[in-house]
Amino acid sequence: MEFIIEAKDKNTNARAGAIYTSNGTIKTPIFMPVGTAGTVKSVHQRELKEDIGAQIILGNTYHLYLRPGLDVLQKAGGLHKFIGWDKPILTDSGGYQVYSLSGIRKIKEEGATFKSHIDGSTHFFSPERVIDIQRQIGADIVMAFDECTPYPCEYDYARQSMEMTHRWLQRCCTHFDETVPLYEHGQTLFPIVQGSVFKDLRKESAEVIASFNREGNAIGGLSVGEPAEMMYEMTELVCSILPQEKPRYLMGVGTPANLLESIALGVDMFDCVMPTRNARNGMLFTTEGTINIRNKKWSDDFSCIDPNLNCFTARHYSKAYLRHLICSGEMLGAQIASIQNLSFYLWLMAEARKKITEGSFFEWKNTTIKKISERL
Repeated sequence: MEFIIEAKDKNTNARAGAIYTSNGTIKTPIFMPVGTAGTVKSVHQRELKEDIGAQIILGNTYHLYLRPGLDVLQKAGGLHKFIGWDKPILTDSGGYQVYSLSGIRKIKEEGATFKSHIDGSTHFFSPERVIDIQRQIGADIVMAFDECTPYPCEYDYARQSMEMTHRWLQRCCTHFDETVPLYEHGQTLFPIVQGSVFKDLRKESAEVIASFNREGNAIGGLSVGEPAEMMYEMTELVCSILPQEKPRYLMGVGTPANLLESIALGVDMFDCVMPTRNARNGMLFTTEGTINIRNKKWSDDFSCIDPNLNCFTARHYSKAYLRHLICSGEMLGAQIASIQNLSFYLWLMAEARKKITEGSFFEWKNTTIKKISERL
C-alpha cells in the first residue's frame, strides 16, 4: 500500500490524498460504507460502484467468522470473490464487537473469550488468531486486535486496557510479518490508538502506535458516547502525533458534521453504520439538510429526493413515494433511502476533497455544516 498527499488546506490540517492498493485506488478523504456480513445492507454491489461511487467497503471480522465461516470464504477465494466486489475492502479486528458483547465475553492477556450471539457457542480471539482470520477473509487493509474501552471508564482501567492493546499490537505485527496473504493481492495492517478520553493516555498511545511504523494508523475508542467536543479534542491530539505521511482512519465516525470537523483535524478515512441505519428508519441526509421522511408534510411532495446528487434514485423518485414505501415497510424504501444517504456521504467527501484542492475548505466546511445540519 502507498499513500500520497496531493493537496493540503492552508487554514486547517485537512489534506487530499490517494491510497494505492492491489485492488484499486482510494481518493481521500473517504467514507467507507459498512458491509458487516459481506453486504452493505439494502444495497447491491452494482449500485455501490455506479450510483454511490464507493471506492472501498468494510467487512466485519467477528460476523464473517461466524457466518458464513472461514471455510466458505477460503473456498470462494476470499471475501472479494465471495461477494463479487473488485475494489478494496477493510476489515475491523472484531475488537469492537467483543467490546459490545460485555455480558458474554471475558478478556485476558491471552485474548478474548466470547459467546456467539447466534447460537451461544464459545469462541476465542487472540491477536494471532485475528490476523489469521483476516488473512482468510482477504481484506486489503486489516486491523490489529484491540480492546475498545467504554465511555465513561475509570482512568486505571483505560490505562491497563491501552497497555494490553499495545502488547496485543506487538503480537499482531509479529504474526502478520511472519505470515503471507492467501490470495492474489497484498494486505496492510493498521494499528489502533486507544486511551479513552484521557489526554496523557491518548498521547502515549499515539506515540507507541507511531513507533511501529506501519503503513497507516487508526484512531479507535471514540464515538462511544462521549461529547463531540471531547472526541474532536482527542482526535486533534492524536493527529498531531501520528505521522503526517500516513493515512489516518477515525473508526466508527459519524455524522456529516463529525466527518467535516475531523477532516479539518487531519483525518483521511471514516466508516459508520449511521447512513444505512438511519435510512432504514426514514432519516435522510440530503445536500439541503436532514429529512424525516415519515413526517406527513412529505406525503404529497412530488419533488425528487435530492436534485444535487447524480445518483439515479435521488433524482428519479419523489419524496412522497419514498415516504409511502418507508411507512408501508416496503423493502424498496430501505434500499432507496440507503442509496440516498450513502450517495450523500460520498458526495460530501468528494466536495471536501475538491475544496481542499482549491484552497477553500475552511470557509466551505463552516457554511456546509450549518446547511446540512438543518432539519427540513
